[in-house]
Amino acid sequence: MTKQTILGRVTQLAKANINALLDQAEDPQKMLDQLIRDYTNNIAEAEQAVAATIGNLRLMEQDHKEDVEAAAEWGGKALAASRKADELRGAGSAVEADTFDNLAKVALGRQLQSEQEAKTAEPTIASQTEVVDKLKTGLDQMKGKLSELKAKRDELVARSKSAQAQNQMMDAVKNIDVLDPTSELSRFEDKVRREEAKALGKQELAASSLDAQFEQLDSLGDSAEIEARLAALKTGA
Repeated sequence: MTKQTILGRVTQLAKANINALLDQAEDPQKMLDQLIRDYTNNIAEAEQAVAATIGNLRLMEQDHKEDVEAAAEWGGKALAASRKADELRGAGSAVEADTFDNLAKVALGRQLQSEQEAKTAEPTIASQTEVVDKLKTGLDQMKGKLSELKAKRDELVARSKSAQAQNQMMDAVKNIDVLDPTSELSRFEDKVRREEAKALGKQELAASSLDAQFEQLDSLGDSAEIEARLAALKTGA
C-alpha cells in the first residue's frame, strides 16, 4: 500500500458525513454498528501503514544524520591530512607531503559524496515528514469520527428504546380507551338508576292505591252517616 493510497483512505474516512449516511440507511442502528466495525478495522490498518511510513522516515532521517556526520568526519580527516602534508613539505619531505595531500583529496571526495547524499535525501525527508503529519492528523480525525459514531449509536439506541416505550404506553392507553372500564360503570349506574326509578314508581303507585282505599273508606263513612240520619228522620228521633 503506497503512502498516497494510505493518505487518500484516511482523508476519505475522516471526512465521511455520518448524518448523510444515516439519512440513507434503512436501519440506522445496524448501519452504525457496521460502520463502527469498518472504522475500527480501517483505523487498525491505517495505524500499521502509518507506523511503517514513520519507520521509513526515521530510517531516512538516520541515514541523513549519518551522511552529515560522515561529511564532517571526512572533512576533519582531510584537514588533518592537509596539515600533515604542509608539515612534511616544510620539513623537506615533498614525497610524503604529496602522499598526505592525496589522502586529503580522497577525504574531501568522501566528504563531498556524503554531503551530496545528505542534500539529495533532504527533499524526500521533508515530503515524507509532511505526509506523516497528514497521516497522523487523519488518524486523529478518524478516531474522533469513531467516537462520534459510537456516540451516535448510543444515542440512536436510547432514542429507539424510548420510542418503543412510548409506543407501548400509547398502545396501552389506546386499549384502555377501547375497553374503558368507566363505560361499564356508567352502564351499571344507568341500570341501578332504572331499578331505583322502578322502585320509586312502585312506591308511588302503592301510595296512590292506599289513598284510593282511604278515600273509599271515607265515602263509606259518609254513606253510613247519611243512612243513620235518614233512619232518625223516619223515627222522629
